[in-house]
Amino acid sequence: MKPGATLSSTKVTAGTVKPPLRVGILLARNFTLSAFSLFVDTLRLASDELDRSGRKYLDWDVVSDGSQLIPSSSGISVAPTARLNDRKAFDYLVVVGGRLNVEQPLGDELVAYLKKAVALRVPVVGLCTGSFVLAQAGLLAGRTACVSWLHREEFQQRFPDIELVSHRLFLEDGLITTCAGGTAVADLAAWIVKKHVGVAAAKNAMEILQIDRQRKGTDTQARLPLAFEAVKDSRVRLALLLMEEAVHEKRDIEDFAHRIGISSRQLERLFKQELNESPVRAYQRMRLVKAKLFVEATDQSILQIAIDFGYESNTHFSKMFRSFFGMSPVEARKRAVKAMGEAV
Repeated sequence: MKPGATLSSTKVTAGTVKPPLRVGILLARNFTLSAFSLFVDTLRLASDELDRSGRKYLDWDVVSDGSQLIPSSSGISVAPTARLNDRKAFDYLVVVGGRLNVEQPLGDELVAYLKKAVALRVPVVGLCTGSFVLAQAGLLAGRTACVSWLHREEFQQRFPDIELVSHRLFLEDGLITTCAGGTAVADLAAWIVKKHVGVAAAKNAMEILQIDRQRKGTDTQARLPLAFEAVKDSRVRLALLLMEEAVHEKRDIEDFAHRIGISSRQLERLFKQELNESPVRAYQRMRLVKAKLFVEATDQSILQIAIDFGYESNTHFSKMFRSFFGMSPVEARKRAVKAMGEAV
């Protein structure tokens, strides 16, 4: 079989055992070790019988363009188990990202290999910051990517034309699936297992990993904007995450309510119950808190910051800023500069 061909193109005659699902794993330089290990161990436990680490239903290899060890961000290195010229076939290719300050996380040959795989209709998965690798390779053009809230702004800066979500755990868009990372990697791996092997195999893996339930890709990331940590209602939590995604814009509250699947009136009532303020004011506060960070920590003009956060004029921005913080943006910047000078 040629590299990138899927097992579905291989004939399985009657009476023969179906071969295991084959997964090729590409590790970026300084990859995240936890993302790699969680993904592989979920596959291992799902394919296991009697704790023998068998590979009856799933099989995997770490694919590389050479034989050298691949360093993780923690300093622990992993040896590849397959090389490109081994001409192995895979049903999935998985890219494990890592630190973002690495100039070329994957070599040119591996990037070309990924592109060829997608051309041959092989599904590709990006774990953690693997979404950055896929975007750099041009594989996310016209698609929506899922990244962690931690890396949202940097992704937007690097790839402004790619639609982005950072409120959910993972997202399948055609042949490409991207995942926020962390423990969501196990949920994604279990989702693949459930789809191709079965519910029992996925359940077995999650139970052994001591994960009490398999989350869906649409479940929200385990993070809330500052000052909203006490929120319990899942609809309000999702609304806040959607608002945080849109801090650089000015959206109508009706838009957030529609995406959650409730009416604007319901959202108003829920916000009053949970936060004792309207969703409009919560959204405004969130945008201004983020804008204040830019005022205090950058040398961008106040006008540019106002525009970047969806305010139609410097005057309107300054008025809202003062109403929330008791000072103008100019005064806030002067205080920050003075405090920095005193610290030095």
